[in-house]
Order: sequence, then C-alpha cells, then structure tokens
Amino acid sequence: MSTPFYVSPQQAMADRAEYARKGIARGRSLVVLQYADGIVFVGENPSRALHKFSEIYDRIGFAAAGKYNEYENLRIGGVRYADLRGYTYDRDDVTARGLANVYAQTLGTIFSSQAEKPYEVELVVAEVGDTADGDQIYRLPHDGSIVDEHGSVAVGGNAEQISGYLDQRHRDDMTLAEALKLAVQALSRDTNGSEREIPAERLEVAVLDRTRPQKRKFKRIVGAQLSRLLDSGAGAGAGAGAGAGTGTEDLSLPDEDEGGGKAEE
Repeated sequence: MSTPFYVSPQQAMADRAEYARKGIARGRSLVVLQYADGIVFVGENPSRALHKFSEIYDRIGFAAAGKYNEYENLRIGGVRYADLRGYTYDRDDVTARGLANVYAQTLGTIFSSQAEKPYEVELVVAEVGDTADGDQIYRLPHDGSIVDEHGSVAVGGNAEQISGYLDQRHRDDMTLAEALKLAVQALSRDTNGSEREIPAERLEVAVLDRTRPQKRKFKRIVGAQLSRLLDSGAGAGAGAGAGAGTGTEDLSLPDEDEGGGKAEE
C-alpha cells in the first residue's frame, strides 16, 4: 500500500497563489486613475463586446483583469447585491467599501477552499465622491485581501512596472485628457522598457465623472470623443492645459448606451 503524498498547508496555499498569479499575468493590464473631476479607467482591449470596465451602481465602477468568465460572474453578483441593497434600504447605502467587502469574502472563500481552483482575477472597485477627498479605490487580489489605493492603481500582467511609472508622474489635479495620456503611456511600456503604440480602437476607456448632472456618474468614452481626448492630451503634455475644456465639454454629451435606471447586467 502506497503512502499518501503529504503537502503542507503552507505549500498548498503558496501553490494556489502562484497558480492564480500566473493566470492573471496572462491578461492585459489596466489602470485606474483619479483626475480633477473624477476617476478614469483605461485598458487595452481589442474586443468591443467583452468589457473590462462596467458600472455597478450610481457612483460605483468595476474593473477586472484575468479570466473573463470568472470576473463576469463577480460583476453580475455585484450588480445584484447593489440593486437589492439600494432597493431594501437606500441608494446612499450602496458603497464601494461594502461591495469590496462582499467581493473579498467571495474571493477569500474560493481561494482557501480545496474543493475548487482559485479565481484567476484581480478586481478594482471605485466610487466617485462629491469631492476628490471622497473618492474611494479598492484593489482586490485573487486571495480576497483588500488594498485601499490612492491616486492610481494598475492590475494585470505588467502591473508592477506600470504602477511604478504612474507613481512618479500622477497628479490628483490632472485634467481628463492629461490622465488619459498618462495611462496610455504607462500601458504602452513593455517589460523590457521599450514603448509601443496603442491605437484608439484598441483602448477601452470609461469614467466616473462627479460633474455629470445625472445620478449615474459612469460613462464610456468611445469613437471620436476618445480620439479628441487623446489629441487634447498630447497637446497638454507639451505644457498647455488646452485639453481641460475639451474633456469637460465632451463628457457632457448624452450617452448612447444609457437607456434605464439599472447598471448593465
């Protein structure tokens, strides 16, 4: 009779963490940045149908890197949690902190369970406040821990290098065009330090804009509007602030994808 192979709990958890990290690293990176009027989400995503960023509730946005089917299940669960809590109590009771706690419990339970593999996902939950001091950004790795982030955060395959680049250059008072330009520059840097060009059609961009008169602050930026912001950001990078007015004006345009009072589910 053969002796059962023994694996220590520490080694088993280390193996599960390594498995999850490798899965996340295969995905494209994304960044979430605070700017003067809110929070912007930027990522490289050639698909027009499968989104990395989504609206969860009025002021709350969701971003994820890793396996799409796994983080899509988490996103849908978050929308249902937010809708139920807002209906049962009050819309103001739905917060990014509460949603992050729910996600942390789910990810932590799956990670520590030996009955199933860990999720290969890393999440960002962001909420825009009435002022910049009220903004909240939480990063949730595969093991269900919660990291309270400020200013900027990157997740995905090249997150460490991108985070270092952003930390050196990010400012809280940036215009949307400047923040978008910085995000694209960070995402364009390869692991060997070289830069590549990411065309506008391969970018997915969304914002939580506190200046919007609507209750729902989430908005996707696509097409000509995105191209104008990228061009404006290039001008702002040369030392001019000309992009600020264009960014604010463009964001006030009506949404093509807004048709109701619920987040996309």
